[in-house]
Amino acid sequence: MRRPEEALMTDASARPTPAKFAAWLCLGLFVLGIDQATKIWFEQNFSLGEVLPVCTGFNLVLAHNTGAAFSFLADAGGWQRVFFAGLAGVVSVVALAGMKLVARPAVQCAAALVFSGAVGNAIDRVVLGSVVDFLDF
Repeated sequence: MRRPEEALMTDASARPTPAKFAAWLCLGLFVLGIDQATKIWFEQNFSLGEVLPVCTGFNLVLAHNTGAAFSFLADAGGWQRVFFAGLAGVVSVVALAGMKLVARPAVQCAAALVFSGAVGNAIDRVVLGSVVDFLDF
């Protein structure tokens, strides 16, 4: 029986083809485009802090997050912008490696989505200084 860590390891013959890697990369870039387009739309159509209730427990609210998840380290003084942008860069590279080296569609899909989220957040941090959020659960 294979150990869990062996399940992700592949030999060269089991790696995804360049065409499959390109397809997953295209998915990631497509989702990145949607991510950036929706953030631009919210920036143009909502005021900061404006709330649009959708249903119980879910609102659309334009927010700028200078920290990490749930605004962790948001008041840290500015160093977190560079740190989290760099971390997003590292996560992007690891996700690309996952798409390229692991021949399992579920892992490749997950890696493509992680890639798009990390790059989207890095773009926000570098360009705006914070991540644009608009989903409030």
